[in-house]
Amino acid sequence: EVQLVESGGGSVQPGESLRLSCAASGFAFSDVDMNWLRQAPGKGLEWVSQISGLGDSDYSDSVKGRFTISRDNAKNTLYLQMTSLKPEDTAVYYCALAMDASTRGQGTQVTVSS
Repeated sequence: EVQLVESGGGSVQPGESLRLSCAASGFAFSDVDMNWLRQAPGKGLEWVSQISGLGDSDYSDSVKGRFTISRDNAKNTLYLQMTSLKPEDTAVYYCALAMDASTRGQGTQVTVSS
């Protein structure tokens, strides 16, 4: 059974940083491209970033230069380092299989507010 468990969210002020983690199990993690998605209050699911099994990454324009996606295939863990956070980054963040956005974790809340 595929399991994805996000952690690391919290409440921060604008300009601060957070590091999200996603523990994966139940599949060959190193072989799978992974996404971070987010859903802001009252809005749809938004793609944030993707990383291939080999570490090639891509970002949405809204986070490019501020967020860094990475993975540790030995630990079956996906990360999202978020810096220079803005109020518009407030959302529930999910890790998901790139091939199937419906296969994602329960999410972790990130709130950016002064």
